Amino acid sequence: MPKILVVADEAWVRNEVHAAITGTDFVLIDHDDPTTVSQTAIELEIDAVVVDLQIKAMGGMAVTRSLRDATGAGNNAGIPVVMLLDRTADSFLARRAGAAAWVTKPFTSHDLGIALATATGAAADVGSE
Repeated sequence: MPKILVVADEAWVRNEVHAAITGTDFVLIDHDDPTTVSQTAIELEIDAVVVDLQIKAMGGMAVTRSLRDATGAGNNAGIPVVMLLDRTADSFLARRAGAAAWVTKPFTSHDLGIALATATGAAADVGSE
């Protein structure tokens, strides 16, 4: 089962992620400190990271870039990131940071499941709303 690090400082965001992908083949691990995401992801052998665009002072873009720098080598993008966006126009930021996929809040379980499946290369076993 792919291990997913859920990075958000707001409990409601983490709860939305958990609710959206409950019953799927993903193991979710919550994390709220953007400065330690890379270290934690490496130590826990995380398969993908879901990060909120707005998280403390660092932000989702910086978390994504830091993770790519810490885990990527050569043409390898490292641990894939799914970014949670506040508005569709923010997709430019996710793309520029190097996120593997993104969804706009509020998202459906289907949307997040497809984004995670795309990021991890796993088969999407999600419900639709």
